[in-house]
Amino acid sequence: MDQTIINPIIKDRVTFMQTAAATHGRITTLQVTLMPGGGTPPHYHKNFSETFVVTEGELTIGLKHKTISLAAGEKLTVEAGQAHRFSNESSLPVVFTTVIVPGSEGFEYALRILYGLAADGKTDRKGMPRNLLALAVVSKISDMHPAGTGALMAPLFGLLSFIAGISGFHKKLLDRYCKNQ
Repeated sequence: MDQTIINPIIKDRVTFMQTAAATHGRITTLQVTLMPGGGTPPHYHKNFSETFVVTEGELTIGLKHKTISLAAGEKLTVEAGQAHRFSNESSLPVVFTTVIVPGSEGFEYALRILYGLAADGKTDRKGMPRNLLALAVVSKISDMHPAGTGALMAPLFGLLSFIAGISGFHKKLLDRYCKNQ
């Protein structure tokens, strides 16, 4: 599979430095280039911690009661279950490494699906899938659970993910974007 994927809509780039498969599930390490204005909505992961190490630029991490700006050379670990979001609030790209422990093949697959959908013109201008089944699949396999008001969508995403599984849509996404790339 390609080691580097690029989202042509939002111009972010992810390079897979260490994968869950290659490390027998111990770790996933990604180098991310996040463009100005990019980032994630508030979320948490149940099954892994996420450490952000900034190489270049400034990364903003929002936690429950505070916001932290990380500059080059600084790092922060967000433990499993801790709600967070990250963003690039600057006018320049930010380059950072994300270390996920234990490694998560599902998280890796979710990124490949998101970027693949963007390349196929199946996302909105922010890079989010237009198809709610695809969004539900990505949320489930990435272990990315909405936090804050987004948590109200969790039951719907659960149902949609179930439908995607029984209809074969989940497998179709994996086959299209994650196998033999």
